[in-house]
Amino acid sequence: MTKVTIKPNESPEDLLRRFRKKVMRSGNLAAVRQKRWFVSKSEMRRIEKKKAIRRLRQRRRRPY
Repeated sequence: MTKVTIKPNESPEDLLRRFRKKVMRSGNLAAVRQKRWFVSKSEMRRIEKKKAIRRLRQRRRRPY
């Protein structure tokens, strides 16, 4: 559970911005979105393999 305490002289907009950042960094929102539908293990492996290939290609393209 993500919690944010209000700081002195902090506006509600700033508090909400800090809360959103904490939620994004924790990864909870992404996990909930992924679990919205059932995905079989073989499908997960295929997706992860595609992601790995894409990461490798992007690393090769970057100049040193």
